[in-house]
Amino acid sequence: MREILYGRQPVRETLRAGRRQTFRVMVAAGVRPTGIVGQILGLAKQAGIPVQTVNRQELDKLGGEVNHQGLAAEVSGYPYVDLTESLEAARQSSAPPFFLLLDHIQDPQNLGSLMRTAEAAGVHGVVIPTRRASGVTAAAVRASAGAAEHVRVVQIANLVRAMEQLKAEGIWIAGLDAAAGSQLYTKANLSGPLGLVVGSEGQGLKRLVRERCDFLIRLPMLGQIESLNAGVAGAIALYEARRQRG
Repeated sequence: MREILYGRQPVRETLRAGRRQTFRVMVAAGVRPTGIVGQILGLAKQAGIPVQTVNRQELDKLGGEVNHQGLAAEVSGYPYVDLTESLEAARQSSAPPFFLLLDHIQDPQNLGSLMRTAEAAGVHGVVIPTRRASGVTAAAVRASAGAAEHVRVVQIANLVRAMEQLKAEGIWIAGLDAAAGSQLYTKANLSGPLGLVVGSEGQGLKRLVRERCDFLIRLPMLGQIESLNAGVAGAIALYEARRQRG
């Protein structure tokens, strides 16, 4: 399966990561070969990837309303990994295992934002369901500013089963949820082997997912609204875990 990635950062990070096959890079006529564009052209040349100069209207037609910034690439599908591979990467790391699990996040913008934060915070793997959830689409890659290309993403049919597999490896599962009995996120111990579960937009954690968590954490909500955007809430919790890890 082939797809088109748009934007300078997504294309650059795809080439830097080298996890996908890139069939061609398309640059709009008139775009100056400096800065990020120059880096992309250099990476493409180094990898032997064809570079085509095209009319900006052609990129407009391919991307619809997407702001392609005068640059796109035709690439193979996103390289998902299995959970075993992510666990092995965690074992090879000097840091305690650190996973992000997403309970049916449907907005690719939120998925992209969470993958960007996960990559920056040193997460070993991001686990997402195969059904009723956003996959790592071109829109999600763009929302992640290309960080998705450096993250190990596991797409799995049963999120609860993935939680049980992580727990069997000695990883504690913390659910981000304001249910009764949840701890303030700064008071919970997030420094050890951890899998953080973030719920979907509007619905939060599903019942079975919530019940399988070892403990729940919450963010303080002092205003009139009851919750934050999933991408924002997840980022706060991820960086609290990162802070506790030193």
